[in-house]
Amino acid sequence: MTSSATTAIVREGLPDWLLPVRAAAETVRPEQLSRFLPPAEGGRHSAVLLLFGEGTAGPDLLLTVRSLELRSHAGQVSFPGGTLDAVDGDPQGAGPVAAALREAAEETGLDPAGVQVFATLPALYIPVSDFVVTPVLGWWRTESPVAPVDPGETGEVFRVPISVLADPANRGRYRHPSGFSGPAFAVAGQVVWGFTAGVIDRVLHHSGFELPWDSSRLITMP
Repeated sequence: MTSSATTAIVREGLPDWLLPVRAAAETVRPEQLSRFLPPAEGGRHSAVLLLFGEGTAGPDLLLTVRSLELRSHAGQVSFPGGTLDAVDGDPQGAGPVAAALREAAEETGLDPAGVQVFATLPALYIPVSDFVVTPVLGWWRTESPVAPVDPGETGEVFRVPISVLADPANRGRYRHPSGFSGPAFAVAGQVVWGFTAGVIDRVLHHSGFELPWDSSRLITMP
């Protein structure tokens, strides 16, 4: 992380379109985001960065594709992020913000100094991997070039307009071989599913960006 980056949460100075996202993050309850809530103790603490920017097609969100060389979740679309290190600090304090910015820089080449963190969502739980994940919300105030830094870790870095994510034509549900079903998005030649799609789905819903969509439509998993 660059010396000018900060782990402070700064609420003010956001564009008007981000204000509903901030309001939702500050009021939403964990059970409104997921039925999988963190255990009272334990879990592998991690953080992801939901980075909102303003691209040529309007407000957008930064996503990555995990490398096909990885042993777990290979080729899956995800937010930049990873496990908290000792240098990041307390998982109940600034640790998730520090980890999200650090991991985003390591995966995408992002300059964290250009990111204004304006909120965090309640920590969520991924039972299959025992991860306790804190989504960190950032405004890309000063953009920097992004691309995969290590092809062995990140296969692709791309931006998806919020309007494309909210478009009912790009929405549906996936069904995992285990029988679990959840929201999915078919965007930018990728299928977004799992934890990432679940968080996007809830952010769109609670921020008021969601449009009516056909929840009976199945999107085939990659």
